[in-house]
Amino acid sequence: MAIVKHSEQRDGVFIDTQNLYHSAKNIYHARVNFGNVLKDSVAGRHLIRARAYMVTTESGEETAFLEALTKVGIEPKTKELQIFYGGAKKADWDVGMAVDAITASPKLDAVILITGDGDFIPLVEYLKMHAGCQVEVVSFGRSTSGKLREATGHFLDLDEDPRRYLLNYRSTRLPPRSRQAAGRTGGRDVQVSAPDDSIAEQANEEAAEAGKITGVE
Repeated sequence: MAIVKHSEQRDGVFIDTQNLYHSAKNIYHARVNFGNVLKDSVAGRHLIRARAYMVTTESGEETAFLEALTKVGIEPKTKELQIFYGGAKKADWDVGMAVDAITASPKLDAVILITGDGDFIPLVEYLKMHAGCQVEVVSFGRSTSGKLREATGHFLDLDEDPRRYLLNYRSTRLPPRSRQAAGRTGGRDVQVSAPDDSIAEQANEEAAEAGKITGVE
């Protein structure tokens, strides 16, 4: 579906950090360049707000990553891994991210969801029907819900140019597809990526065992 992008368009970006991180790790064994992902998602438009949702570890190894996100204009929103009686664990931001997108939508022309999780399909449909927003999705195509791609007005497939959107990428591991990434803008690229053992990797692996983390299984 063709969409309209112009410089005066007000954009809100909501990043499912866990989903993007695990997609890059499982598909490419690499790390996400969040700076370039944000830059090409906004594509020269007026960025009102960009938020990254993530779960933190007790060790606090995410500190440098959080600071780097802030420097490129991304506001981190964090929560600690919840451990319930009996050992059950929960570590997701689905509801919080959806609520923030809906709350911000009256002041936005376009809502950009950086996730491949099909659980956000109802959010996409709600924003289009009730908020009157243009809804775009950005993620790695190989790990993105097909129905989510169908529901959105525009899908930016990060698989089309993995060298641009990944750090430590080696083409010999997985041949890239077409390198015509949509929405690219000029200027200096900014590299922002979590360290290998950051983004609550240990917490997420534990939570995934309990089936509480969305994204790549």
